[in-house]
Amino acid sequence: MQQVLNLSDLEIIERVHARGGKFRYYPLLSGKDGTAGNFFLQLSYTYSDFDSPRHRHNFDQVRVQLEGDADFSRDGVMKPGMVGYFPEGVFYGPQSIPGESITLVLQFGGASRSGYLSEAEFQRGIAELKETGTFERGVYKVAKPEGGTRNQDAYEAVWEHMNQRELRYPESRYDKPVFMRPDAAAWIPDPTARGVARKHLGTYSEAHTRLSQLALDAGAELPVPPNTIVFVLQGSGSTASGHWQARSSLYSGDGPSSMHAEHATQLIQIELPRL
Repeated sequence: MQQVLNLSDLEIIERVHARGGKFRYYPLLSGKDGTAGNFFLQLSYTYSDFDSPRHRHNFDQVRVQLEGDADFSRDGVMKPGMVGYFPEGVFYGPQSIPGESITLVLQFGGASRSGYLSEAEFQRGIAELKETGTFERGVYKVAKPEGGTRNQDAYEAVWEHMNQRELRYPESRYDKPVFMRPDAAAWIPDPTARGVARKHLGTYSEAHTRLSQLALDAGAELPVPPNTIVFVLQGSGSTASGHWQARSSLYSGDGPSSMHAEHATQLIQIELPRL
């Protein structure tokens, strides 16, 4: 494994967010800045004051709802255990949080090869744009000389500022986000790995982003493909790079890897797009 991170070794961060409300998170895994396949994985904590207008992105997202509800208005409500795929170019929301929510959020460059703006660049863009305007409830506002404000989606404003060009959204391949209920899917034994069962949640876009939930018996060995992210829901075990446990995150890197389960384990596996 190229990266193995245990949540117990990290500190939670509270940071400025382009949307409204308190936002705390654990930064987990990240890809290579400036590449079409760049990504950022975080464990996000949001609260009842969170406020995000209906918007879209030029990158893909996968969300795993761990605790609490996340309400996306007309698109539906993500409840604990659900997995969501939010395709590039597709509008979603507005989003609100009825109470408190813990969500695994993966943002990554999609099939259009538009890439993904790194977290460090995004935060720098917010700080620089605050010199000429304000961020309010997911909208960037700049005062106009004649009165009133010029309003723009917050992420869009930051992206255009950092890239110094207009953000052109890719044509949407889907009509809306895809919400999945893994609990309703059947476990299918993996014919190539003893003690491993899979719930295939879908393969998305022509770049083959593949989502699965896996169950490993104690003692099972799981082959992990290249360019794949794994998040452990429960259980513990080891790789050649170190031990993992519940809420650990792993990234295989450019080559294949493997995980050994010391106890019964369930995990989410995300095979990133082939770009």
